[in-house]
Amino acid sequence: MNNSLTQQNDRQVGYWLLTGVGMIMIQVLLGGITRLTESGLSITEWKPVIGMLPPLNEAAWQVEFAKYRQTDQFKFIHADFTLSEFKFIFFWEWFHRLWAQLLGFVFLIGFVYFLVKRKFRKEMIAPLVILFLLGGVQAAIGWIMVKSGLVPEMYFVGHVELTTHFIAALILLVYTLWFALQLIVPAQQVVYNKTLWRFTWVLLLVLFVQLTYGGFMAGLRAATVAPTWPTINGEWFPASLFKEDGGANYFNNPFMVQFIHRGLAYILTVLLLLWFFKAGRAQVSDWLKRTKFFPLLLVCVQVILGICTVVYSPSANALVWLGVMHQFTAMLLLVSLVWVLYLVKRS
Repeated sequence: MNNSLTQQNDRQVGYWLLTGVGMIMIQVLLGGITRLTESGLSITEWKPVIGMLPPLNEAAWQVEFAKYRQTDQFKFIHADFTLSEFKFIFFWEWFHRLWAQLLGFVFLIGFVYFLVKRKFRKEMIAPLVILFLLGGVQAAIGWIMVKSGLVPEMYFVGHVELTTHFIAALILLVYTLWFALQLIVPAQQVVYNKTLWRFTWVLLLVLFVQLTYGGFMAGLRAATVAPTWPTINGEWFPASLFKEDGGANYFNNPFMVQFIHRGLAYILTVLLLLWFFKAGRAQVSDWLKRTKFFPLLLVCVQVILGICTVVYSPSANALVWLGVMHQFTAMLLLVSLVWVLYLVKRS
């Protein structure tokens, strides 16, 4: 009876964590919209609590607009902005921050509830503390990212800071998901296959690099420098790939960043195809048997969306919608591979 009660409590905590996973994914998508609509610098101050309320009257709006007009983004990019246009970009940055705070409240309220109801096992306390610390670190990185775009001669947030913020969010997502799976997945659904386990790790490492370059793509607006496919502005290996000297060329040159991002997409697709056939020949659990096709399906969708995002990047509206769908599919692909890694153990 005690074992049954423990399993019930674990499932409840696990579903709470999965709610957090869903909210984190929405938060990342809101971050993508904020970036693609160039809204990130519309709020120039960090007000974690009182900032939950937007300006409530015309005078307050004028105060916020005046602060934005001091940024170089306004002076050199959006100098013709009206108050109405400012309100549009303000909304996305404000909603992005609001959702982050709501996410924090959901975790805090759930933590207090399960603590009072004594549904936590003592083994859960340390992982939960780490979870809250990761959330705090993510918030701090977000503000550092915004500040990187509020200095002279910066029109947008730094692409390295943006990517760091993005990857930190994905680390928080994966950590929360793994914690939830530990509480929900039955032990009999886990299989032991060292080869498949190693292959899955290779896929995750390649995907990690790919996601990092996806962040560089967004931060450098690299899709717009070569909105063509399959070549880069009509060339397979254009001279622009090496227009900068040294190692910085691989991180700061938008042509090289797009070239690497494309190449990694092809490599990942081939690897996932090989993984799929290998998993099909292995002895796997029922859950893995039913879901092993998801990573391959998602990477194919992701490649198509990536191509469309690049080709239609000159259109601002198309770039927002396609870019967000591209980002969402990337997260689903990451989640699917983490799911596989949990179901396949080394020994």
